[in-house]
Amino acid sequence: MSQTDDARIYDVHDLPGLAFDPFLWESLSNAPVSRIRLPHGTGECWLVTRHEDVRLVTSDPRFSRDILGRSVPKMTRHFIPLDRAVSFVDPPDHARVRSVVAPHFTKRSIDQRRRRAHLVMEGLCRDLEAAGPRADLVSRVISPFALAMIGEVIGVPAEDRPRIRDWAQTLLTRARDDAQALRAEDAKQAARSYFRELAGRRRVRPRQDVMSAMVAAVDAGRIDEEELLALATLMGLNGWHAVCNNTANMMYVLLTQPHLMERLRGEPGDLIGPAVSELLRWIPHKHGVGQPRITTEAVEVGGVLIPEGELVYVSYVAANWDEAVYPDPGRIDFERQGPPHLAFGFGPHSCVGPLLARMEAEVLLSTLVGRFPSMRLAVSPEDMKWQTDVLIRGPVDLPVTWSSTTVE
Repeated sequence: MSQTDDARIYDVHDLPGLAFDPFLWESLSNAPVSRIRLPHGTGECWLVTRHEDVRLVTSDPRFSRDILGRSVPKMTRHFIPLDRAVSFVDPPDHARVRSVVAPHFTKRSIDQRRRRAHLVMEGLCRDLEAAGPRADLVSRVISPFALAMIGEVIGVPAEDRPRIRDWAQTLLTRARDDAQALRAEDAKQAARSYFRELAGRRRVRPRQDVMSAMVAAVDAGRIDEEELLALATLMGLNGWHAVCNNTANMMYVLLTQPHLMERLRGEPGDLIGPAVSELLRWIPHKHGVGQPRITTEAVEVGGVLIPEGELVYVSYVAANWDEAVYPDPGRIDFERQGPPHLAFGFGPHSCVGPLLARMEAEVLLSTLVGRFPSMRLAVSPEDMKWQTDVLIRGPVDLPVTWSSTTVE
């Protein structure tokens, strides 16, 4: 058991394409539990990167998420979630809040939504065909598909959904100066006000959606209004941003590695689930690290003693490339064996909607691969434009082209 004193600076530089973060790779290889400094906030913190250690930190109650009111080192100048978000709540209150929306994200519920997802994708593909044979996949298909699905789940009317996209773009982009931080705070308050107004509408006319379920839970005393607003904002922003960028990244991988595209096209039914899982593991789905935890007592992690009262971050991205768990982690292998990836997190604070996100990716990839067998990038990979300073990296656009004959 040892304790380390040297703190490394993690400045989170933008990387080309889907390149793996060299700081995370160095951490995983040589300093899996180490002290670091982040670009904003004060003081030092810990970074944990190995698969086994990340699972420990994210599931052990000695690591608390109750960090509000503390000055903490962080990636951006603002906290992304609202203050009452489940991100900052420990069990049992965390489970109390999540239980309100959990029935809408079960396997049965998501299976029922799959047919609707196919219908939405078919409509977007018809629009894509009309715009082609060269078009941008992100603006024509990927972004509107993710927005439609999370909008329907929450209960956001179609005409209001672009506001979710705009708020997400602002809040989930790293604020590097005070002006950007102020814009982020304005976006957070605008989202809060909108979801309060939507909750009022659902109180008068409830529907079969998540917002109506949360309103009923408020009226029953299970959660309060601030918890509703924080949860709605978190689901809406992440439900678009994460799915949009991750599925765009998946399509980019398939378009730039044709042998993977052919594998998927040859076995669409059997392979789509494992393919999505492996792409989620391989793609560096998060830029930097997320929210910290604080130790409530001294804890040994990976042979290193972390004292009580220390802030600890984990990297799911690094854990998904742990060679001890995933041999040759840089290779995409649709038949890969091993424990499940951590792209959706682990423990009580894992993503509330992984089944929805997986289903969306499966429907989007299988539909595009089957319907457009000749689809290819319309630009060279070197000419692709990538978003900068965002929570989840992804292409700005994905220009593709295909022959005029498509497969129905």
